[in-house]
Amino acid sequence: MSRAGFVAALLAALLGADLAAQQAPAPAADSAGRRKQATAARVVDRAPSVDGRLDDAAWAAAPVLGGLTQKEPKEGEPATERTEVRFLYDDDALYVGARMYSSDPARIQAPVSRRDVWEQAETFSVSLDTYLDRRTAYTFAVTAAGTRVDLFHPRDAQDGDAQYSPVWVARTARDSAGWTAEMRIPLSQLRFNPGAAQTWGVNVRRWIPQKEEDDYWVMVPKSVSGWASRFGDLGGIGGVRPERRIELAPYVATGASFSQGVDPADPFHEPREATVRVGADLKVGLGPNLTLDATVNPDFGQVEADPAEVNLSAFESFFSERRPFFTEGANLLSGGGAGYFYSRRIGAAPRGPASGDFVDRPANSTILGAAKLTGRLPSGLSVGVLGALTAHEQARTFHADSGRFGSVDVEPATAYGVVRLQQELGGGGSTAGIILTGVHRALDAGSPLAARLDRDALAGAADWNLRLGGGTYEVTGAVGFSHQAGDSLAILRLQRSPVRYLQRPDAEYVAYDPSRATFSGYTASLAAQKISGRHWLWTVAADMRSPGFELNDAGSQSIADYRLVYGELRYRETKPRGLLRRWDAYLTPSAQWNTGGVFTDGALWLDWEATWKNFWRSTFTVFGVPRAQSPTLTRGGPLAGTRGSWATIGSLSSSTSARLRWTGRIYYGESDEGRQTYRLSGGISVRPGPQWQLSINPNYLRTTPARQYIATFAGGPAETFGNTYIFSAVERSELFADVRLNYLFTPDLSLEIWAQPFASSGRYHDFGELPAARSHELRPLAGDTTRIVQTGSTTELRYNGQTASVSDFNVRSFRSNAVLRWEWRPGSTLYLVWQQDRSGERERIERVGPRSLVETLDAPGDNFLALKVTYWLPLN
Repeated sequence: MSRAGFVAALLAALLGADLAAQQAPAPAADSAGRRKQATAARVVDRAPSVDGRLDDAAWAAAPVLGGLTQKEPKEGEPATERTEVRFLYDDDALYVGARMYSSDPARIQAPVSRRDVWEQAETFSVSLDTYLDRRTAYTFAVTAAGTRVDLFHPRDAQDGDAQYSPVWVARTARDSAGWTAEMRIPLSQLRFNPGAAQTWGVNVRRWIPQKEEDDYWVMVPKSVSGWASRFGDLGGIGGVRPERRIELAPYVATGASFSQGVDPADPFHEPREATVRVGADLKVGLGPNLTLDATVNPDFGQVEADPAEVNLSAFESFFSERRPFFTEGANLLSGGGAGYFYSRRIGAAPRGPASGDFVDRPANSTILGAAKLTGRLPSGLSVGVLGALTAHEQARTFHADSGRFGSVDVEPATAYGVVRLQQELGGGGSTAGIILTGVHRALDAGSPLAARLDRDALAGAADWNLRLGGGTYEVTGAVGFSHQAGDSLAILRLQRSPVRYLQRPDAEYVAYDPSRATFSGYTASLAAQKISGRHWLWTVAADMRSPGFELNDAGSQSIADYRLVYGELRYRETKPRGLLRRWDAYLTPSAQWNTGGVFTDGALWLDWEATWKNFWRSTFTVFGVPRAQSPTLTRGGPLAGTRGSWATIGSLSSSTSARLRWTGRIYYGESDEGRQTYRLSGGISVRPGPQWQLSINPNYLRTTPARQYIATFAGGPAETFGNTYIFSAVERSELFADVRLNYLFTPDLSLEIWAQPFASSGRYHDFGELPAARSHELRPLAGDTTRIVQTGSTTELRYNGQTASVSDFNVRSFRSNAVLRWEWRPGSTLYLVWQQDRSGERERIERVGPRSLVETLDAPGDNFLALKVTYWLPLN
């Protein structure tokens, strides 16, 4: 039986057996089998004043919701503290009032935090399924200190998108009985279907960190999945209409940069430079269900810098998106089972080369404008559409010998487009969708940029998620394609890229054609999962990508040309027993082959996770990786053998709700030739006072990988197809720490400081050459002074008149952000930002240590100071 046939048969057997054996649990219901019911009352006279105190007359007319149930620590038992919730509404807003009684008000945890940070504070939240689609929901929460939290749940799961940031108001107050909260949620910030009478799904939650108690009005058991599908109903709302909201947020920003170590001969850089920028964000409701967001000349000056790294691989690093325009609603632009859309492609650093004694190169492509349309139609169709245009960029050059200035194109004007449609199927939460991405670059035929970048790129997929057995099972899958067109030299670069290396001399199963002007590929995946159940859960899956599959114009992709099968068998215990509150054990095997049938990767993982009686958490992992053949190790040469290895990982952490939080993690691994890897990481977070928070998260790595690619020399034995491939071991040590210090004057006024000192050193040694394709061993070059010459920290390699050199390194970097953020009126924010970016190398090569982090402050770099003010204008 083929691998695909085996996976399909196993999938069918597991799915059929479990469907026959188990019925999914029903949603939470009252004694008559109906969903729980809550009612909102219309404001008759005057709406409540949102001050955190429930003393307005309107609240007396609102029915009371109560009777919360514990999910933690004693699942299914009544909450130990009483909670009463009331709902009011008028033509403009929904009002939520809640009283949280406490038997010991002095113990209420109420530290002040920035928006969307709540774990250490007692918190009240209400979740609304305003479409009543039993799949999507909004959550609005407030802590006892008045910090607001908001989430959008794009699927039937409790985890949500914290980038959702509507404009709403919440206030709290404490008294001798506990604390109270008031919320005003404008209807303009909610999407719901038109209709004279509204019924929305609703759930209420109270988190009591000092007791580790998590209470719900509709408690979803730990052994089942689902969120919005199990909500109760909120009725009584009538005579309201979805608003066509129009919001404008113009901004003005001014900034100045201060650079250290500027060469006096550099004509492009001054020690001090100042700028002024203006722009705007526009949000328009199109009908009751869709929202158009547009941005002109967006500014991202308040965004935290990316972490430092030393990347010795051939592959691109992918960092998370932090820019507000792209993070909000990002879930509506994702899908297809692969990384079809990576928003950081838009505005990325220009990729064209520029040479000269001095070069003034743009750090990023200018985003001229971007717009997106998002929402959900009454038919259950979710829509996400994005378009963006970036500018043509040039680098300025100066040649000192001739005194001539010049310019060179480094990035063409580029248009990006993304379309994501997802249709809900039936009432069980099943979905089917499509995604399409397109990129067009304004390239002149025969230009240097046309030889580097393809002109047009199109990619897309159809995907599905079928929920069976009342949400107990899921069958997911996707089929996709990609297509590029452009100059033959640009298409040749795609064929030769590390994603696929089609030029490999032993890759007889692929078509490598330097003359082609188009490039295409495909992908497919299929998986079945049991996601609910008391004890046993499982996954069986298969995934494949053709050699020509390419997403890196609008998306993110590291490899193509594979056939992968994997699975997971999980046993969990959710009922407290002995010293444990819950625990999970996983067995996860995987195996991967290339399209030619060669085994290229695989692993077997064993994981154990536990939550202890005191709510500490621990994990233990051991995994093994067998020997395989790497298609990337020789950087375009033949397959080369990789060594087997094993590793173990252990971690222990305190409760996330504790005032003093800490975590520790140990990694130890070893290859089958005895080379070791150590990684120690962890962190501590303390609150010296209710408005202060300090966290330090250090990370230390020491490793000696033995197959670091160095060079390829022409002329070599037939066993390596006429070339010689040189590798070495690299003794690496790396230490960095993420440091955060926050002071919250109020929940809307904060000073947040982030800093990352980073040190990394590496020493190349034990040089060797690949003796034959697919060999797992190297032929040592030690002692061959005619081919390897050491001069200080530089090693020169020679072969038949060819040379290559590699230098040891000792890098220091310091990056930091200090942001004063003040939401001076709802939706309007002032930012005062100071950024530092220091980097440099030290002459002495040595292992890094704690002193190395102090040395990062000596590195030269740039300082940037900026002030940005936005003003939110609702234009309804």
